[in-house]
Amino acid sequence: MNLRPNSKYALVVPTSMGIRFTPANRQPVHSSSLFEAQVTSAETNVGSIISYLGKPVKVLTSFVKDSPISRMIKDNLSCRHMDWEGAEKVQESPWGYRHQITFADNGSGSRGPRVWNGRAGEVGRDMSVEDFDLEKLFGEDGVQIIHLSGLVAAVSPQTTQLCLDLARKAKEYGTLVSFDLNHRASFWVGRELELADSFSEIASLTDILIGNEEDFQLCLGFKGPEAGGKDIATTIDSFKEMIGQVKEQYPNAFVYATTLREVVHTNLHLWGGIIAEGDNWHVQAPREIVVQDRIGGGDGFVGGMLYAILSGWEPEKWLQFGWASGAMVTTFLTDYGQPADEDQIWSIWKGNARVKR
Repeated sequence: MNLRPNSKYALVVPTSMGIRFTPANRQPVHSSSLFEAQVTSAETNVGSIISYLGKPVKVLTSFVKDSPISRMIKDNLSCRHMDWEGAEKVQESPWGYRHQITFADNGSGSRGPRVWNGRAGEVGRDMSVEDFDLEKLFGEDGVQIIHLSGLVAAVSPQTTQLCLDLARKAKEYGTLVSFDLNHRASFWVGRELELADSFSEIASLTDILIGNEEDFQLCLGFKGPEAGGKDIATTIDSFKEMIGQVKEQYPNAFVYATTLREVVHTNLHLWGGIIAEGDNWHVQAPREIVVQDRIGGGDGFVGGMLYAILSGWEPEKWLQFGWASGAMVTTFLTDYGQPADEDQIWSIWKGNARVKR
């Protein structure tokens, strides 16, 4: 593993930003009249762990010109200590461009969360490499890791091409490529063959390849254990066998990672993970975590793992810090974690929830 030295940015993420509306008091969307709004995207969820802990992060995105939501997004990214770059696209009419809107309740107890996406007219759907100065970004500024997500890669044919172009450009300049497969079935409808080919090419260029319990199966066609089953700890050997198959087909990567999650009820999960690094395995069997809001937990795992890699820590800590970062994010009402410092995350790993005065 060689992180590009003297880089301005530790991490760069392409993303399509939006607004999430969450009902108050853990109520379902359809029965609520009071909602809280937050800026959101999976990729900036990853970046937040890294930016809050002091490493420089840049966001590549698109904005609706003169939109108050665009202003809200820019202000939020600045508060999260992130630089941003993006084209300003004119709305043109009330039926023109807008930022994506998501309604998502937290769920409660035996009632699971529900998420409803509204992405028609989404300004990020038209992102392309022409929107960004990649020679300056990769050539002059320098980037250590670019993190790509299957969510952005599947939004539209244009964003699929953007992710392919970014992965290829990163390889030219010695920037490491991280790819979280992040499968969403509704994004793949009617594009299954096209996206399977594109995801396969991105995976072949990837240095850090990540999935959750079912992403490797659904995005890349590998056979693996059934997702969402009970007693996931008993299937760890099956997950390791699947990752072994992934390593054979996509040998360019030096890190292969998957999260493990078993839902006892909405507010109590068993949370674990597996990392294959070279010929070494690092496994965290699922442990109990109390969940305020599950959305963003997987992104927190990725952000923590990438932070540990960027920090030059030994591989054993990559999994530990990733696991604890993911667990921490599920205690926040925002999709993204806002760690005060490394010690706050390490305390979660150690199981130390005592008050710190």
